[in-house]
Amino acid sequence: MMQPTLFEGSKRLVYDEALELTLQSMQAYGPAHEHWGIAWSGGKDSSATLTLIVHLIDVGRLTPPKSLTVFYADTRQELPPLAIAAQRIMGQLAERGIRCEVVQAPLDKRFLVYILGRGVPPPNNNTLRWCTRQIKIDPMAAALEARLGELPGGILMITGVRQGESAIRDQRISMSCGKDGAECGQGWYQEVLPNAKGIRGRIATLAPLLHWRVCNVWDWLRIYAPMPEYGGWATAAIADAYGGDEAEERNARTGCAGCPLASKDLALDAIVAMPAWSYLAPLKGLKPLYRELREPKNRIRKAGLERLKGGGVAANPQRMGPITLKARLIG
Repeated sequence: MMQPTLFEGSKRLVYDEALELTLQSMQAYGPAHEHWGIAWSGGKDSSATLTLIVHLIDVGRLTPPKSLTVFYADTRQELPPLAIAAQRIMGQLAERGIRCEVVQAPLDKRFLVYILGRGVPPPNNNTLRWCTRQIKIDPMAAALEARLGELPGGILMITGVRQGESAIRDQRISMSCGKDGAECGQGWYQEVLPNAKGIRGRIATLAPLLHWRVCNVWDWLRIYAPMPEYGGWATAAIADAYGGDEAEERNARTGCAGCPLASKDLALDAIVAMPAWSYLAPLKGLKPLYRELREPKNRIRKAGLERLKGGGVAANPQRMGPITLKARLIG
């Protein structure tokens, strides 16, 4: 049986075709909204989305909105190369007069403050996955609500969501990619922002890179975007942070440094393997530390039966509570 080539059967989108579909997506939905926002995490997909949209505006292929606001989700847990690249890109946005808001959780709710200061155990994938909502989703919703308070009408939020980035996310996309009149190939358009209280009905979301393959993303970040004619963006370092050429082969993703929810730190492994970033090797000790802090020996536990207000007894009276002060000091 003959194996299909890249250009037969399930073929991958070449760069020009992917770009044209993105442009069609923005032209279809952008003009309906006077105000745009771009949700930017500093990762590969959102960085590609941000720099491409601004480039299309710069060269006149996309009519600019009345206002454009970039919302940078700064969790304070980013891998250093990505954080440095984000700072450089923010400088380039400022040179263009584009408003960029750095979105952070309140100090008392940031990741390490919550663990070492308050004693809340590090998150896990089973019963205590508190981090994504607390340090990314809630702060972004608050920033959007504040921005909407300054604007008449609504806003179009542009995101870097792509099919293929996450199996769980893809399942959600497949159920709603045709919502609110969106057509296949025109991006994932919705007239609401899920789970955002207080701003429902005034916001629409569009994922204009939904159809991009990971190879298109790498080509843009490594080859095109850094060229002066495409904006001269500081995106090559982002591709390097994911592991260079090998990153495309494994569709690399990054999260927080030492993410306690990930089974392996592939991005961190790739970074510390590079001579320029090898000094970051101590970050490899974060995951073992988070595992240790969750251990029963490092947790406060209720002694004896726990009586409820109604007079009953708690189902799990000896359940583990916060991290002990001693363990937090060690951490």
